[in-house]
Amino acid sequence: MDGDGQRPLEAGIRTDLRGAMSYGEYLELGTLLCAQRPRSRPEHHDELLFIVAHQTSELWLKLVLHELRGAREHFGAGDMAQARKCLARVKHVLRTLADQWSVLATLTPHDYAEFRGALATASGFQSWQYRAVEFILGNKHSGMLALFESDPEAHALLSRTLAEPTVYDAFLRLLARTGHPVPDAILTREVTGAWVEQPLLVPVLREIYRDVDANWEAYATCEDLVDVEDAFQLWRFRHMRTVQRTIGWKQGTGGSSGVGFLKRALELSFFPELFTVRSEIGE
Repeated sequence: MDGDGQRPLEAGIRTDLRGAMSYGEYLELGTLLCAQRPRSRPEHHDELLFIVAHQTSELWLKLVLHELRGAREHFGAGDMAQARKCLARVKHVLRTLADQWSVLATLTPHDYAEFRGALATASGFQSWQYRAVEFILGNKHSGMLALFESDPEAHALLSRTLAEPTVYDAFLRLLARTGHPVPDAILTREVTGAWVEQPLLVPVLREIYRDVDANWEAYATCEDLVDVEDAFQLWRFRHMRTVQRTIGWKQGTGGSSGVGFLKRALELSFFPELFTVRSEIGE
């Protein structure tokens, strides 16, 4: 320490950044940190928390979508190891997103009511990135496209995602190419539709789970997909509970039933056969 109590800078630390790439420039912090603009008047202290929490979630969703596309591409190329790496990252991001609800849960009902009107009709229900994540995981709904007609870029992306195979489709096609008897009807299904449980797939998965040693890579990838769904469901649950403690049973700002709508989402499954097969393991 110097005599004034300050730690001296290391000799190698660069202090003159004129003409050089800086941390702020690389991350475009000038743009990023100016994107939080509370709408309440007078500005309510807690609105910044609400905005930051949701903007942060959107950044994480951007990464989740990026990694799920990567996993699908790797499955298509026959590279299960790289696909698993992408799925592992998705799992950890989803867990981080679930933990973030604890910060938003510090927003009391009274404080939220003070600025909720500033949202007008804005709602997380309108998040096109969240919808794209659900689409690529299998929960497709063409009716949702109407919600984004006023945003041509979002509408085009969701339309493409609706028409593309899901991560699960890509995985099952890879299983078929590596010798597992996935039924043709599943491999050639109309991918624009939502995934519904396929009973004929359960015996295929049962054989994978029955002989783990012989099917290790496929088995481990199945468990990775289960991890992703569990993490996603935990996020959904924490969302529902945070909304319930903040607004109770009020209608959502976007017109949904609020907590009731979020509770019904907990009944959805992206990979239902991977849970059904558990009832047959050991029999």
